[in-house]
Amino acid sequence: MIDLRRLVALAAVVLLALSTGMAAASPAKSKSTAAVPTAPPPPPFEPLPPPKIYLFRGAMGPIFSTGMDRLSEKLTQAGFSADVYEFTLCRFIGNRVIASYKEKAAPIVLIGHSMGGLCSIIISEMAEKENIPISLVIAIDPAHATGDVPLNVERFINIFLSDSVLGGGDVVAVPGFRGHYASYDLKENSRVSHINIEKSDDIHRQIVEMVTQLPRIPPQTQSGAVPLRYLVPADTLVELWDSGVRVPVRPGDTMESIAAANRVPLWTLAQSNSLAENAQLTPGQTIIVPRHLMPPEPASAMAIPPPAPAKRK
Repeated sequence: MIDLRRLVALAAVVLLALSTGMAAASPAKSKSTAAVPTAPPPPPFEPLPPPKIYLFRGAMGPIFSTGMDRLSEKLTQAGFSADVYEFTLCRFIGNRVIASYKEKAAPIVLIGHSMGGLCSIIISEMAEKENIPISLVIAIDPAHATGDVPLNVERFINIFLSDSVLGGGDVVAVPGFRGHYASYDLKENSRVSHINIEKSDDIHRQIVEMVTQLPRIPPQTQSGAVPLRYLVPADTLVELWDSGVRVPVRPGDTMESIAAANRVPLWTLAQSNSLAENAQLTPGQTIIVPRHLMPPEPASAMAIPPPAPAKRK
């Protein structure tokens, strides 16, 4: 007689063996059922609307700040909205800037000469209270009384003469500033003065190029931006870099080779890193290199401004 309990136990052992064998024979199938979640690709960058540009003359602007009018004409010819104002209207225009942004958001660019540079910072401070970002501020030999760059400014450039009586504002950023910052002291250039610094065609061309690039630049990580402060050598107008970036030194790199690879003058590396131009580099160290919004064209942009009166004001 067949023992029913033994038959049931035998059947259970057979079923267990079959199920174990099937699982071992098809590991790929069991793994494929567990789908690994993947992060969705980032949305494509949508170019921003064209910036609105506000330019400000200094004291007696129609006489001494005529370069701002010429710059406005060049920006207008390039297809931008660029209007020139007297610095005395600063807060009135600031309210218009804020109202215009609230009505239709677009990048804001503020450019000012002398007291107009001070005005650009005042309007930036007004916008900060309204949580409105300022895409770019360019101060051209701003007044000494000019305040610090507020946190809502994404890019700030100061082109000045530290020994100028009428200008000479060495503008710095507030603590905690994480935007792009570059400062250029042109006091070594005897051909540049307070009343012709804003008339440089070379600077105008670079500003037009920078403003043209702004809407096409994807948001950049500002935490890696290194501030730049240069005392520009005589008879040289530096390219308008907006900040620096740290570049690792590779075996065989020299100051000259890094400058050539990044198409920047050797003196900029020496000043940015407090090193001699022939300093020996060690693989693994980092070098601060000035950066553009976009890589420049091969031709360098370092022209000499028109002669100025011998006596600097």
